[in-house]
Amino acid sequence: MAPTKVLAGARVVLPTGTVDDGRVTVEGTRIAGTASPGAEVLDASGHWVVPGFVDLHNHGGGGASFTGGTAEDVLKGVRTHRAHGTTTVVASAVTGDLDFLARQAGMLAELAQQGEIAGVHFEGPFISPCRKGAHDEGLLRDPDPAEVRKLIDAAHGQARMMTLATELPGGLDSVRLLAEHGVIAAVGHTDATYEQTLRAVDAGATVATHLFNAMPPLGHRAPGPIAALLEDERVTVELINDGTHLHPAALRLAFRHAGADRVAFITDAMDAAGFGDGRYMLGPMEVEVADGVARLVEGGSIAGSTLTLDRAFKRAVTVDGLPVEDVVRAISANPARLLGLDDRIGSLEPGKDADLVVLDDGFDLVGVMRRGEWVIDPRLG
Repeated sequence: MAPTKVLAGARVVLPTGTVDDGRVTVEGTRIAGTASPGAEVLDASGHWVVPGFVDLHNHGGGGASFTGGTAEDVLKGVRTHRAHGTTTVVASAVTGDLDFLARQAGMLAELAQQGEIAGVHFEGPFISPCRKGAHDEGLLRDPDPAEVRKLIDAAHGQARMMTLATELPGGLDSVRLLAEHGVIAAVGHTDATYEQTLRAVDAGATVATHLFNAMPPLGHRAPGPIAALLEDERVTVELINDGTHLHPAALRLAFRHAGADRVAFITDAMDAAGFGDGRYMLGPMEVEVADGVARLVEGGSIAGSTLTLDRAFKRAVTVDGLPVEDVVRAISANPARLLGLDDRIGSLEPGKDADLVVLDDGFDLVGVMRRGEWVIDPRLG
């Protein structure tokens, strides 16, 4: 059995707050309360230790796609994001032919059953052509509860979330169906009014897919979905904190209005995350990545991101001025709770998986541990 590991002297972010000169003890795959004799002690002085990041919405990375790739492609993307601190990732599909999505969901479900990913998120095809973003309009369709059920069944119990334009015919019935099956119904790629969005939340929707993006802007006479999603305490709002999708003032507005317990940082990453500029495919759509920004070749719409969550974390603290504890809620605790995994991940507490990230005093990542094993060894001692 591997020796007990102790990270000592760090600023450790716990659910109750930050402990200076703190210690985190790891026994096997779990966080332990006390260290046994002969523990391997790493001096983490001058560093931060935070829970492993949890990404609800991710399409790929490292040059590999979750949306149309093979199982090996998915694993390559997962490994890329793990090296950037994301110890738990949900694989997101984009709009496609229904039969293809069902087959892809089956393959992703096998990886979820093996513990490599935390489940499947369907972003499309049940979204609005008015707010389609980087989705193929020819493949979009109204939400049909029977077709929604087909995708849920194809994921063999591993469907975690589905993004819907809930104002479309069949939208509210589909939300109710998702809620009945324990799948998160997310409002996104939507042209809904304020009132229509409230009806979706009453029907069981609990997440806003990348708030502000792919939905009508906030208006003083027509507040639209943004106001409804921000003000309802039942809703957690996804934010893409890459400096491209959101102005810092919009991000701060979301935090102030929703509160740190109702925000989830996501990447919405595509293949280029952790890989580089060039041309890629996002589902059937061709994407050009230049200077780290992904846009459709035809039309120029933003097409996902090249973000990794370590960059989102650093930006939130150093650019947006958010408290570290609030960022940890948004990047670890809140998404873990949404996934129903907060008994295992999302915070540094005894008995939970030893998933953690070590950051230096400038909030750059220097170490990643997943289930007690170093993905990136910080070599601090």
